[in-house]
Amino acid sequence: MKSSIHPVSRPVVFRDIAAGTAFLTRSTADAERRVEWEDGNTYPVIDVETSSASHPFYTGTRQVLDAAGRIEQFRRRFGAAGDVKG
Repeated sequence: MKSSIHPVSRPVVFRDIAAGTAFLTRSTADAERRVEWEDGNTYPVIDVETSSASHPFYTGTRQVLDAAGRIEQFRRRFGAAGDVKG
């Protein structure tokens, strides 16, 4: 590997605004604001709107659409597919 072509990776705190949670991980992102973490060290903090703590896919609160019900509703409104008028 060539030296000095890769970005610097450092510990960063990502704070989820929606869920009110924060997690410490490594990232190449940097921030001006800092926060004191549970271990007593100070790390850059980046606020995010959605993370795995608040995203519906990861939390299991995702709504499943009833595709069959939608098709039946369409057929009731507009008739069967074979009923072409014209």
